[in-house]
Amino acid sequence: MSKLPQKFDLTDQVAIVTGGAGLLGNQFCRTLAQAGADVIVADLDQGLAESVAAEIRDEGFKAEAFALDVMNPDSIQEMVDHIMGKFNRLDILVNSAALDPKFDKEHQSKQGTNAFEDFPLETWNQALGVNLTGMFLCCQAAAKPMRAQNSGSIINICSTYGLVGPDQRLYEREGQPKQYKPVTYTVTKAGVVGLTKYLATYFAGTNIRVNALTPGGVFNEHDEAFVEAYSSRTVMGRMANQDEMNGGILFLASSASSYMTGNNLIIDGGWTAW
Repeated sequence: MSKLPQKFDLTDQVAIVTGGAGLLGNQFCRTLAQAGADVIVADLDQGLAESVAAEIRDEGFKAEAFALDVMNPDSIQEMVDHIMGKFNRLDILVNSAALDPKFDKEHQSKQGTNAFEDFPLETWNQALGVNLTGMFLCCQAAAKPMRAQNSGSIINICSTYGLVGPDQRLYEREGQPKQYKPVTYTVTKAGVVGLTKYLATYFAGTNIRVNALTPGGVFNEHDEAFVEAYSSRTVMGRMANQDEMNGGILFLASSASSYMTGNNLIIDGGWTAW
């Protein structure tokens, strides 16, 4: 029986984090690298991916950037081919890339109303393409080397809004047109849970595990009204800090969760417990 710290050790393992330059994606990259993995920071924004990878290397860990379009099968396969050519293995895939309409100070004024009755088909298709089809394509490409080596951990990032409907009151502001969290976010994140369970059972009898991680709301310079409204809905009475999903991602990626597949680890401060 291995000692507990060894169960969280990812030395010599290779990990992909899609959306690796994002708010949580860069946290996931750092966490896996600190545990010993060679991390591929995969993101559509190559410049940001390079920046995250460089910061990780400056801290003494291993990371490299890859410009990835999750809606392009050729882009995904190019990444997997690069990894197999360099490392000859792929151990961890974290599917963090997603279109998530933000309501922090930087993005709130740029949101449309997102009203369901007039929601654009183009926007619907784009969100399904990135949040679900992109995840499907990445899982499909990663499954081949994982199947060949008979091991691997796939972690799909979900959301509390994939489990329960959005509380649209959070997005109301006095004297302003009413805004909504869009239908696409709940629909696609609910689909993430379905994909996770399907893949877990599909890989039955192998050492490939597939789980989901569901974060609650993470503070990112939201305005006071949003923070107060959101916090009042959680059991713990606050939003999450940006690093509070890191323990969960390491648990699911490592052998510490070796008897866990097809499950959804919810880290939401009790949002869904009411």
